[in-house]
Amino acid sequence: MTFLPQKNFDLTTHNTFKLQSKAAYGGYLESEEQIPSLINTIKELNLPYYILGSGSNVILREQINGLVIINHLSGIEHLEHTDEHYRLRIGAGELWHKLVLYTIAHDMPGLENLALIPGTVGAAPVQNIGAYGKDVSAFIESVETVDLETGVHKIFSKDECQFSYRESYFKAHGYKPMISHVGIAIPKEWRPDINYADLLKYVGISETSDARAIMNAVIDIRTQKLPDPALCGNAGSFFLNPYVDREKFEAIIKDFPEIKAYPINENTYKVAAAWLIEAAGWKGKSLGTPAAVHENHALVLVNKGGATASDILELSDAISTDIYKKFGIKIEPEPRII
Repeated sequence: MTFLPQKNFDLTTHNTFKLQSKAAYGGYLESEEQIPSLINTIKELNLPYYILGSGSNVILREQINGLVIINHLSGIEHLEHTDEHYRLRIGAGELWHKLVLYTIAHDMPGLENLALIPGTVGAAPVQNIGAYGKDVSAFIESVETVDLETGVHKIFSKDECQFSYRESYFKAHGYKPMISHVGIAIPKEWRPDINYADLLKYVGISETSDARAIMNAVIDIRTQKLPDPALCGNAGSFFLNPYVDREKFEAIIKDFPEIKAYPINENTYKVAAAWLIEAAGWKGKSLGTPAAVHENHALVLVNKGGATASDILELSDAISTDIYKKFGIKIEPEPRII
């Protein structure tokens, strides 16, 4: 099968921020049989190339001088289960939330805390997605990749993925090589994990709740807190929660005793970026452009209509600079900039 790139490829519907963007070339990778043709296309065009899933964690500039590949590799395959784990192999282009629904429907609980996270399965290990006390790295067994410059196929073990908080080998190496499939292993021994503020106070959720009830609670919480990208362009949580050492935390808490932070270990604290942004007065604010901080969730930047990548980045920089001046803490944006 042939990979067929299109000129002046419109990406406006391929990013949840709803930013108007065009790439010099773009196309859809629908099957593994297209990969040799895709590799030849990359050589012939001699342009930078970028892999996109559903575009839920990106900021796209108005004009991208390169080739954008929309990864639509699909399929959920049951591998041989072990006594301890359910094992699946999933195409990188499958939607992450669809996979969560699939596992719960097939009595494989474990991913329920990660429900409704936007994006594809292939993007999950890149960002090491996480929510409500869980990170996807806890479930990843392997990541299958293709180097689109050399054609070399490599299967990364969990250790080789070099996971840390919202980081991975793939993110650190320019979002390459391309991920084709992800192997996950879900422990058969399951217990509810509700040790997270929003879940602990959710009516009807307790240590006796089953996975479906917890998943539905997570969906409801996320729906209430985060704006729907279909109605209001956004990329979900925009800033990473910063880490500070004990000395820094103890100095800050003297001036701001109400600060929200969580101990990671005896020497490290994770500070809630949303609290920092709201405390600095940015909630619901803008710089006079269509890019704004959401009025209900300070961690979310939104496109109110017609915003550009420059508008989003200008607002992001202004917030980061102000936070550092007020609290002496650096906050970093989470989305990838293309």
